[in-house]
Amino acid sequence: MPKAKYYFNTHSLKYEKVVVSFKKRFLQVLGWLATAAVFSSVIIALAYKFLDSPKERQLKREISLMQFQFDLLQQRSERAERVLAQLQEHDDNIYRVIFEAEPIPSTVRQAGYGGVDKYKTLEGFDNSELMIATTKKIDKLEKSLYVQSKSFDEVFELAKNKKVLLASIPAIQPVANKDLTRIASGFGYRIHPIYKTRIMHSGIDFTAPVGTEIYSTGNGTVGRVEYDGRGYGNNVVINHGYGYMTLYAHMSKIAVKQGQKINRGDVIGYVGSTGSSTGPHLHYEVIRNNSKINPVNYFYNDLTAEQYEKVIEIASRENQSFD
Repeated sequence: MPKAKYYFNTHSLKYEKVVVSFKKRFLQVLGWLATAAVFSSVIIALAYKFLDSPKERQLKREISLMQFQFDLLQQRSERAERVLAQLQEHDDNIYRVIFEAEPIPSTVRQAGYGGVDKYKTLEGFDNSELMIATTKKIDKLEKSLYVQSKSFDEVFELAKNKKVLLASIPAIQPVANKDLTRIASGFGYRIHPIYKTRIMHSGIDFTAPVGTEIYSTGNGTVGRVEYDGRGYGNNVVINHGYGYMTLYAHMSKIAVKQGQKINRGDVIGYVGSTGSSTGPHLHYEVIRNNSKINPVNYFYNDLTAEQYEKVIEIASRENQSFD
């Protein structure tokens, strides 16, 4: 029970008991509660600022673990990218070279892998930069793996068809030339026999008597048979597949028809001097992926190493072509 309080009354010169009204007591209690509330608010604010609640500590541990996992994911994806880069290099410079296939263009390997708004949902968080960077890396890796997988599928098909490929690629001389005396003019800039100017000669000229047999240099299908009094004269184009075609020009007689299947060594026509020609000869071209290339690189099947070196030396001489 609370002790009673007294005060000295100067008028009555007596000690009288202090009586506190209800209103005053209420205001005192209210003031105490307000002070307690303010003090509590300050304590709570400081606690929230400098001290973590159990739930916050748990969330921070989870965020720290998530950041650690993202860092590990970044490292693993970087290792995967290095391994994939090695596979891509082997694919372009070994496997595709073996099977005479063009390498995958870098524009295809590095093609876009996401739209402008693809990563919009990852923005606005404390770790947005980390999440977006990791997601982009994974997307890029996924795209590159898809391209490489398709490339290996193609290489696998090329490997299965290796025998057909080797039989199709031009690999012999188009006329009999055992003594290596029939190469008159090679691939490159030569003097034109009519215009007497130095222009690009896009094939090799083989001199031979009219009626000499002309052979297909690889398996394929006759793509064009043309009878013409100008330019290439009577000529045949054979499509060998795998990006290869060969052209045989200035024939006196053509022995095949368009669409006919041809094997390497089959007679397709006979040497002549039709079209823009200054004498009996065969003008022979090798075309790969629509570009004319030096046919001398495709005579390896019917020549020894010494003969091949001699053919290269003869074909490289700058002289006058026959067409």
